[in-house]
Amino acid sequence: MKNALRKLFAPILNIFENSKDEYVYKASHRTILIAVGSLFLVLSGAGGWVAVQAGQAGGAFPAIIFGLIGLVCLIVGFLGNDKAVANIWKNR
Repeated sequence: MKNALRKLFAPILNIFENSKDEYVYKASHRTILIAVGSLFLVLSGAGGWVAVQAGQAGGAFPAIIFGLIGLVCLIVGFLGNDKAVANIWKNR
């Protein structure tokens, strides 16, 4: 299952995995990345809900942006290799 998902999200993962730079990885980086991604998704959902309740279409833009950031964080956190996680934090 993980290999199928890695193939599906390869365009996103390749951005962070295909780097020649050295990196420093700690297991806590992955945990924090998953937590931050989850928080961004919660913020996106809450912002979208408030925008709908207020009838403001302009609230969709931040909800979409926060949602995309959250999804990228979760994809890299769950499916990315150690190098991808370190590169998203820019640890070298």
